[in-house]
Amino acid sequence: MNKYFLAGIISVVTLVLDQVTKIAVREKMVLWTSETVIPGFFNLVHVVNKGAAFGFLNRADITWQRNFFVVVTIIALGAIGMLLKSAEEKDKFQILGLGFVLGGAIGNLIDRILYHQVTDFLDFYYGSHHYPAFNVADIAICLGAFAMIVSFYKNK
Repeated sequence: MNKYFLAGIISVVTLVLDQVTKIAVREKMVLWTSETVIPGFFNLVHVVNKGAAFGFLNRADITWQRNFFVVVTIIALGAIGMLLKSAEEKDKFQILGLGFVLGGAIGNLIDRILYHQVTDFLDFYYGSHHYPAFNVADIAICLGAFAMIVSFYKNK
């Protein structure tokens, strides 16, 4: 299978899953609310993040973070394209990883452009210790990064 086709399929599926889940959350849940799914472990929440992963720069007193992250994401998309171009057809981990990162980056970029913030809705916790809420795009970016690390060590 052609590397561009494979990465494209992965990124499109990721993007669709990300956007469909975010739309569902925005339409079905009131902002800043929570629905318990697994008591003591997992909630669906409707929160927004103007910053980056784990709430980095998610502050109301900062007004430039949207434009900053839009520009950074566009640069990252260019880098992903260059990495994909240089990837070997047989390096499926790198190609899959780039596809996941591409889809996730575009998913969060769409939120930043359309809504000036990213919708997060997955809340895992234990007791009162909550992991920062995240979304499908964030999962894809992490999976993609992991796949690229595997590729790096596999090809070393």
